[in-house]
Amino acid sequence: MTSVELTAEQLTQYQNQGFVVPDYRVPEALLEDIKQAHCRLLERHPEFDDYCSALLAYDLWFLNVAREPEILDLVCQVLGNDIALWNCSLFAKPPRVGSATPWHQDGEYWPITPLATCTVWIALDHSTTQNGCLRVIPGSHREQRVARHGINDAPGLALNRELSPDQFDESQAVNIELEAGQISLHDVYLYHGSEANHSDRARRGMTLRYMPT
Repeated sequence: MTSVELTAEQLTQYQNQGFVVPDYRVPEALLEDIKQAHCRLLERHPEFDDYCSALLAYDLWFLNVAREPEILDLVCQVLGNDIALWNCSLFAKPPRVGSATPWHQDGEYWPITPLATCTVWIALDHSTTQNGCLRVIPGSHREQRVARHGINDAPGLALNRELSPDQFDESQAVNIELEAGQISLHDVYLYHGSEANHSDRARRGMTLRYMPT
């Protein structure tokens, strides 16, 4: 298979802004396989219609995605050549009822030392501002620390830990809009969140989380 590389500009963007959208698309056949695997999961576990935090606990097929050579090539460029997959999740926002995700850092949820992790976010559907695409605060990862969070148990939220409003300026937010099959990479310390899906189109995103060994 042909290797995939970040350009020098893309690698610099990841380092300076904490995220990047590589010049890569998941092959159409694999994308359809992921969607079918998600449908199988929901048939057995309808409680995961919005979010499944540990796909591999229910279906090891998803490892096939994590082993894609092109995806591994991209992750190795930001983490080094010795990496390990430690989590695989799926955030599904059904049409008109998909939950919002409060502003947070992934590291707030993970008792890992060190926290060094790159998340691969795979768009199974078109991810747009209308259906709740990922939103990020560029450069918010640079201090490499977990900022202050609070608990938000309000209904309609996919997660309940939320960055304190005084920790960031939401006006700096950037929307990461992706077509189905595109991916983004983001740093464990990056501030990010997403709006609810009020559109009539689903917004499913699969995540792969890798750490250096």
